[in-house]
Amino acid sequence: MSDAGTLEEVEIRLLLEALRLRFGYDFRQYAADSLRRLIRGYLASTPWRHVSEIIPHLLHDGCVRNELIGALTVNTTGMFRDPGVFRFLARELFPLLATYPFVNIWHAGCSTGEEVYSLAILLQEAGLYDRCRIYATDLNPEALEAARAGVYPVGRLPEYAGAYVEAGGRGSFSDHYHARYDYFRLDPALRANVLFSTHNLATDAVFVETHLIFCRNVLIYFDRALQDRVLGLFLESLVEGGFLCLGSRESLLFSVIDEAMASVSGPERIYRREFTDRSGRGEDRKPRRQVRRAALPSGANDPGQDPWSSPGRPCPSAS
Repeated sequence: MSDAGTLEEVEIRLLLEALRLRFGYDFRQYAADSLRRLIRGYLASTPWRHVSEIIPHLLHDGCVRNELIGALTVNTTGMFRDPGVFRFLARELFPLLATYPFVNIWHAGCSTGEEVYSLAILLQEAGLYDRCRIYATDLNPEALEAARAGVYPVGRLPEYAGAYVEAGGRGSFSDHYHARYDYFRLDPALRANVLFSTHNLATDAVFVETHLIFCRNVLIYFDRALQDRVLGLFLESLVEGGFLCLGSRESLLFSVIDEAMASVSGPERIYRREFTDRSGRGEDRKPRRQVRRAALPSGANDPGQDPWSSPGRPCPSAS
C-alpha cells in the first residue's frame, strides 16, 4: 500500500470515530472496500481534497452530518423491486401468516420506504393488512422522513405499475396513489399500520417479536462480524416458523444462524426459522422465551403533517 493509501486509511478511521463519538453512528464494521468507495464518492461531491477535511465540518455542521450519513447508507430501492420476491411472498407466505391472529413485520433498512409500501399494498389486497404491524427502520433520518411522506417522482410510475403487475397485484396500481404535478402520493391508509423509526443494526437491540423480517441488500455492506451480529438479532426476533427475506446477493449458508433456519425459496432468498419440535404444526408451537426488547425511538407517522408541503430548509453546501 502506498503512503497516500495508508494516510487515507488513517483519515477514514478518524472520520468514523468522529461520527461515532459525536453522533453515535457506528460504521466501523462496514465492509472496508464499500466504505472506502462511499466515502470517496462523498468527498468528490465536496470542495475538499482530503478525507480529514470533512471532520471539522462534520463535528460542527448538522447538514454535513446528514449528507455523510446519506452517502454511507445506500438508498437504492424502488416499489416491488425484484417482483418475483413479492409474488412469492403473496402466494406462498401470506397464507401461512394468515394463520396468526396478529402479524408483526420488521423491515430493517427500509430506506425511503418504497418496498415498505409495496408490501403494505399486497397485504391490503390479500385482506391481511388490518392484522399487521410493520416496523420500518433505518439508520438514515432523512430517508425515514421521505418514507413517512410517501411521495415519489411521477416519472417512475410506469416502472412501478409494471412491477406491480409482475408482483401479482390483484387490481390496478393507480388505486393506491394520487398524482399531482411531478409527484405521486401513496394512499395514506397504507401508513396506518406502519411505524417508521430509526434503528441502528450495528448497536441497537431487538425491540419486537416478529413473524416476517424483510432485510434486502443490507448485509452485503457489513463485514462478517457485523453480519453475524445482525443475523443474531433477526433470529432472536423471529418466532419459530417465522420468515426472513434477504437480498439476491445474500445468503445464510455458513452463517452463524444457518442451522436454525431452513431455505424456503432459494432464488428469492427466503428462509424460515426451524420449529423446536420440527413438526411445523401451529398447534404444537412451544411457548417462546421472552424477547429482550429495546424501545424504539418515537417515530410514528404524524397525521397532521402534509407531505405535499413543508419541504424543509435546504442545507447550505459545504464550504
